[in-house]
Amino acid sequence: MNARNRREEIVRLARTRGVLSVESLSETLGVTASTIRRDLARLTADGALARTYGGVMAMTPHPESGLAERSEQATAAKRAIGDWCAAQVTAGETVLLDAGTTSAQVARALRGTTPLDAVTVGLTPLGQLSGVDGIEVTLLGGRLRDISQGFVGPLTEAALERLTFDAVFLGADAVTAEDGVCEATLEQTRLKELMARRAARVYVVAHAEKLGKRPFHAWAALAPGWTLVTDDGATDAQVAPFEARGITVVRVDTQDESSSGPDRPA
Repeated sequence: MNARNRREEIVRLARTRGVLSVESLSETLGVTASTIRRDLARLTADGALARTYGGVMAMTPHPESGLAERSEQATAAKRAIGDWCAAQVTAGETVLLDAGTTSAQVARALRGTTPLDAVTVGLTPLGQLSGVDGIEVTLLGGRLRDISQGFVGPLTEAALERLTFDAVFLGADAVTAEDGVCEATLEQTRLKELMARRAARVYVVAHAEKLGKRPFHAWAALAPGWTLVTDDGATDAQVAPFEARGITVVRVDTQDESSSGPDRPA
């Protein structure tokens, strides 16, 4: 890869992954850190990248994907994750479901677990659970984010303060071991932190392509004892940083979407 192609690739990575460090670019592109620093100096001088704490980012912000676009991504992985998560829930429990397409797959798989009290902040899980015999569904109100079809804000937070849960399933735009769950707004990450505090068991659901990405700048920290549920596309290198911080990592098998058996060891 010549210098021009390498710099084009750096800009592409910044637009798709968010903030990039010199070390990560050096490893990804197979060149020395000093070479990357020269590339970054040129790209920032040209206005293609902006310096930020810990690295660089694209001048054009990473766009937040809409629900329709997300519903077409990693469908087999999301379905397998949903099946595994539902198998962790016992009839009679009270569960909390985040907004999003992966949470909707958890809700779909939970339709056979009755009786069940299901609480959600998203319209996609609501659509999967409404009208199911034996499942009591509560939708927490607030301000609706059209792009994610999820409720946020002080009204949502006030309702959560009055409830506790056996398990919560949190979605994510991306997840890193260092910073935690990444979302487009602080309002979303604040809500996730509150959701986690109200639950006895915390599961973060994210398919493999979301691991290690940094598309936005709002974060909810991961805590030891939480479980990250991803798919078998995740590599040992991707999951090792999470395990080092006390996070249990489950990589579900996407070959059999209907499987809800034991997890594959990470």
